[in-house]
Amino acid sequence: MSDVLAKSSGRSIIMLGAALAFLGVVAGAFGAHGAKPLLNSDLFGVYQTAVQYQFFHSIALLLVGVMVASALRLNTRCLMVAAASFLLGIVLFSGSLYLYVFTGLKALGMITPFGGLSFLVGWLMLGLSARSMGDDIERNS
Repeated sequence: MSDVLAKSSGRSIIMLGAALAFLGVVAGAFGAHGAKPLLNSDLFGVYQTAVQYQFFHSIALLLVGVMVASALRLNTRCLMVAAASFLLGIVLFSGSLYLYVFTGLKALGMITPFGGLSFLVGWLMLGLSARSMGDDIERNS
């Protein structure tokens, strides 16, 4: 990937991660001050899980964005798949939990594991992105 395209993609991923982290703060504050009195303790726990996973993976998106824009010799294709997987995971996992808490639709529980699987793919691809990193070091020594 060209340096210009990588920097542009990295910037977009960082902006997306920051926006989702911002929304995580909003969701957390709403949960603590607005939703908590409306929800039983089980549903509030589900809500907290959704917020927590949204935060973890928003930070992961920030990390991926920095890695894409960096001069490190990482597999950018793997990083782009990681970013897409983290985003999809937030939408499917946290999104389905948010919807379940406020609608009570238990059928949404069938969507949540696909979000978890997306998170796993994201972390796997993030790890795999570094596989080629050692090749340059070994060649130059």
